[in-house]
Amino acid sequence: MEALVKELVEANIGKVRENEPLAKHTTMKIGGPADVLVEPDSVDHLKVTMDIIKKHGVKWRAIGRGSNLLVSDKGIEGVVIKLGAGLDDLTVDGETVTVGGGYPSIKLATVITKQGLSGLEFSSGIPGSVGGAVYMNAGAHGSDMSHVVEKALILFEDGTLEWLTNEELQFSYRHSILQKDRPGVCVEAVLRLKKGTKDDIVAVMQKNKDYRRETQPWNFPCAGSIFRNPLPNYAGDLIEKSNLKGFSVGGAQISEQHANFIVNTGDATASDVLNLIAHVKKTIKEKFDIDIHTEVEIIGR
Repeated sequence: MEALVKELVEANIGKVRENEPLAKHTTMKIGGPADVLVEPDSVDHLKVTMDIIKKHGVKWRAIGRGSNLLVSDKGIEGVVIKLGAGLDDLTVDGETVTVGGGYPSIKLATVITKQGLSGLEFSSGIPGSVGGAVYMNAGAHGSDMSHVVEKALILFEDGTLEWLTNEELQFSYRHSILQKDRPGVCVEAVLRLKKGTKDDIVAVMQKNKDYRRETQPWNFPCAGSIFRNPLPNYAGDLIEKSNLKGFSVGGAQISEQHANFIVNTGDATASDVLNLIAHVKKTIKEKFDIDIHTEVEIIGR
């Protein structure tokens, strides 16, 4: 690992940190250290980073703004690539928006809405980056990224950059091909939106934001929805009917405000959250004979 870090630093690709606590980089404020955390400052430097990782044969994964993630207390082996500044360009050309993978999703929705473009109102309250949103097909309020992504530029593990179309990304509920079949980093996305009436678009976006503010516990560190909805049922409804609202393990608590959220009340560990998740799964299975699965991505040692 020492040789890899030396090469990354000498390549001047951006910020390189060793043993960086990932609790500093996740919205849940939980997570042990990454062996190495790299924040490339350009697409070229991201590619150089991947080439160096491949050369040294170490494990890697990418993160954006750290939402929808639960990182192990023992941290992550290898290199964590964080997309942010330098990978957050934005270009608007009529109804076509080209945006970097490190661009914040909420900021994008706000900027685009003010320009009278419709299609991203659903994402006005979703934390995270555009790259992460493409990766997991983030969605809310009856829509998701699959409705607006025309194509995405992906950096694959072998160092190649390739544009994948909407169809090739194989979007489904909270899923894309990038999660398992073709692991890669979403460097850039081209979105196809529609012209609309600015006041109407702003009103819808504000309604969505107000709803999330009123019903979801953003005053506590959390990772967003913990469980996928086992349609036609809803995870939050099943958890609430099981009288689990407010139930806690250590510093992790099922939100009193929304039952599909687990919040960090101040000193929660990943183990607390995992034990709470296991308890919810067991309870739902016993009470309703329904298997529920996590939406939050659980990573690390």
